[in-house]
Amino acid sequence: MSDIEIRTEGRAGRITLTRPQALNALSYDMCMAIDTAMRNWREDDTVDLVILDAVGEKAFCAGGDIAELYETGTKGDFDYGRTFWRDEYQLNALIFEYPKPVVSFLQGFTMGGGVGVGCHGSHRIVCESSQIALPECGIGLIPDVGSSLMLALAPGRLGEYLGTTGYRMGPGDAIYAGFADTFIPSSQWPDIIQLLEASGDVEHLANHAQTPPDSSLTIAQAEIDTGFGGEVLADILNTLHHSEDEFSANALKMMKRSSPLSMACTIEMLHRLRSSNLSIRKALEHEYRFTFRAMESGDFLEGIRAQIIDKDRNPCWRHKDQTVPAVEVSNMLRPLGANTLTFEEE
Repeated sequence: MSDIEIRTEGRAGRITLTRPQALNALSYDMCMAIDTAMRNWREDDTVDLVILDAVGEKAFCAGGDIAELYETGTKGDFDYGRTFWRDEYQLNALIFEYPKPVVSFLQGFTMGGGVGVGCHGSHRIVCESSQIALPECGIGLIPDVGSSLMLALAPGRLGEYLGTTGYRMGPGDAIYAGFADTFIPSSQWPDIIQLLEASGDVEHLANHAQTPPDSSLTIAQAEIDTGFGGEVLADILNTLHHSEDEFSANALKMMKRSSPLSMACTIEMLHRLRSSNLSIRKALEHEYRFTFRAMESGDFLEGIRAQIIDKDRNPCWRHKDQTVPAVEVSNMLRPLGANTLTFEEE
């Protein structure tokens, strides 16, 4: 497959995204190729660890390839998207629960679907160019691919802030928020990968780790907790509108670009997930409740039209005044019954 290169090198299973012209956006076929390889290597005693990386300086993976989702959805075919998300989420759980070390090298943009592949491994490496973000609310989705787990576990109300604004985290931010582990300058990556391949030993990573750049999020944590401490979207918007400071003004500006329904559901989902029995499977199952309905009952198709297809950046959201009835949030997040996301392997 020209978009992805899968092979073994020494003691390592190697997965390299090779689609730099599309910022290494994930297609369904790419997801399934990764899934197959990782299931095979899981049982292979000659493979000690898995390395995920990508070609190009601009992005590890800037998200999923959503053109096909839009094309099928506008024709009233919702099954393709539901299958895509179901199988992708099962891959996300596989990576998170993998019994061998999974090392990901996250240069440039890591967004959306890229987070699901790159940020669930055991060793997540960022460099000076890394920018990690969850911009899904801007296209009428919610932060998915298991990212709701990390958002729910992030300090204070950081999850609500990152999930509704799409704020781009630098390397220090990503480590602080729990989306990455180690900062290593990209110039050292080729040598480190060679060491990992030859030895199959992730201990080499610690020897190259450096102090990450400062995190802007640590400085803004108190403002984030105050501004995003409400129980529902309306509470948060009310607090921000009545706060005459630069942080609140910037947050409102970012949120204005997002689907109100998506933001409201993101906030509710995070509140539901924060409990002692939080797991990757629970997070993905809740996300699938929304994405299963996203084309038929949400803002997804309109968000894609405005951002990707027509590129007018002027979506006509279902709730232009940003007022979302609680019953609509409940409807998007109610259990799916027979269509519930499961994780049984065939």
